Amino acid sequence: MKELVEYILQFGNLNQQQIELISKKATELELRKDEYFSEAGKIAVQVGFILDGIMRVCYYDNKGEEITKYFIEENNLVVDLESFENSICSSAYVQAVTNCKLIVFSKPDWEELLQTIVGWDTIVHKIISRALIQKVARRSPLVSEDATTRYLSFMEKYPKVINRIPLSYLASYLGITQSSLSRIRKNIR
Repeated sequence: MKELVEYILQFGNLNQQQIELISKKATELELRKDEYFSEAGKIAVQVGFILDGIMRVCYYDNKGEEITKYFIEENNLVVDLESFENSICSSAYVQAVTNCKLIVFSKPDWEELLQTIVGWDTIVHKIISRALIQKVARRSPLVSEDATTRYLSFMEKYPKVINRIPLSYLASYLGITQSSLSRIRKNIR
């Protein structure tokens, strides 16, 4: 819980009573590798904070191929925001890449925090804004850089992630085949 509180306090101030309310609403959840936090075709009903592990957001393209959009590592919130906020079916899966330990909030509890804690909506808005900026910063180079540069950039930005995810997910994220990724890795060594 300490990690979540420290994370939230980067975006705004909370008093002890507010922190206690957040703690009361939080529950721990463990996901095993490959389990889903939320699924395409279903409405996302919870917000999570990753204490340990890596998750990914993925979808299936019109050819039925699995595409990894991005990875989410420890000390970050995880939610299919559009589905969660608008109560609409998700178009993506949020899946545990490794065994994961999370702190989660149900939608009713999250709504109660929004209505009860003064400034909570501002904190949440700042968290979402930062996440969107990070998402764009991660995806933009994937369009303009060659595969080797994309791989090297990924290694530099995510040193704690690179050796913990399957190569198939990484290749999908980079927009290349697994054999291309193997060649790139071999040439770099």
